[in-house]
Amino acid sequence: MRFIDEARISVKAGDGGRGCVSFRREKYVPRGGPDGGDGGSGGDVIFRAEPRLLTLYDFRLKRMYEAKRGQHGMGSQRYGKAADDLYVDVPVGTLLFELQKDGSERLLADLSEPGQEHVVAKGGRGGKGNLHFKSSTMRAPRFAQPGEEGEERTLRMELKILADVGLLGLPNAGKSTFIAAVSAARPKIAPYPFTTLSPNLGVIEDDKGRQLVIADIPGLIEGASEGQGLGHRFLKHVERTRFLVHILSVEEVHLEDENPLVGFELLDEELAAYDPELGRKPQVRVLNKIDLWSEEQLLALKQATKARGEQVFLVSALRGDGLEELLDEIWRRAQAEWARAAERPAPLVQPAWRAAASGEESTGEDEREELPWVECPAEPSEDGQDCCGDLSDEEGDEAEERAGQEEDRGSDVS
Repeated sequence: MRFIDEARISVKAGDGGRGCVSFRREKYVPRGGPDGGDGGSGGDVIFRAEPRLLTLYDFRLKRMYEAKRGQHGMGSQRYGKAADDLYVDVPVGTLLFELQKDGSERLLADLSEPGQEHVVAKGGRGGKGNLHFKSSTMRAPRFAQPGEEGEERTLRMELKILADVGLLGLPNAGKSTFIAAVSAARPKIAPYPFTTLSPNLGVIEDDKGRQLVIADIPGLIEGASEGQGLGHRFLKHVERTRFLVHILSVEEVHLEDENPLVGFELLDEELAAYDPELGRKPQVRVLNKIDLWSEEQLLALKQATKARGEQVFLVSALRGDGLEELLDEIWRRAQAEWARAAERPAPLVQPAWRAAASGEESTGEDEREELPWVECPAEPSEDGQDCCGDLSDEEGDEAEERAGQEEDRGSDVS
């Protein structure tokens, strides 16, 4: 399956069911009064973080997600059934942005915890039946409320992978060979630059059953922060890692230079240019492909790194040389980061909550306006079932205009 980290979709919550205009008609009860029930609420569209998903590929195949409408009200004070909510599962680490009409976008949610939910579109309320509008001055109301339309939004989805370790390096540094050597991941490996075109995830497990997730992203080159090569598009996938592992091939090291490890500084500069916080992340420096060098060259390299006071791990991912010491350091760093994270309060996974309308603060209360009413266009029949869910869409559209023209009547039945 292709790795996709961005997608654009539309969502539509379910409309509310219409209220019913009905009158009780039984033998010996000629004037039983109104008994129209309410319509059911439409279904919400709820996004949920699912740890088993790793890509947004499915959202390239299906771009419209719509919840069902509520059932219409019925006679004999029978209420319509509320529609089921529509749950949309996304990978953990997905950000949801609402696209505005002016071209801007607003962050709705960051689903960074497994099981976290967010209501992106609220279903419409069901309309009230004519039972609600009876009064001492109006004993036989022949109107009810239409169902409210469900919310509709256009979303941009962006996935930022959640991993413990981010694997960075120049093209053809051997990152894919390394992740294949230490985990069960099987990325494409070839002796040319830019073999990796999308992030790979690998999982390392120790003898105690603890797991460590490593994210390998495509190689960076000088000017990546300005869009050179594959650019900085994939750097977002290491923003949430606990620390970074920088891998450099010995082919990029020149012992005669004043600073033979200048390649590491190039990586640091590109990270800082993309995001200063990312440039300050802890890192482990690794020189790969030492199988290409002689013992004399490796000895000179060790002396150069020692003179500069830098800790650099020398490995050959192809032969496995030095991997045990490197993994010990990675586990040590990871345990230290886990301990620091455990000291911080655990994030509370809130139940699904409704997204506020554009430019508004969400108060958690239902502050929507009262629905208009729609008059039943025909004389009620003997069973009084004329207007139970049979009002046309055009009548619903004209409801507000009618309500405004008959304010006096509206005040009588409120």
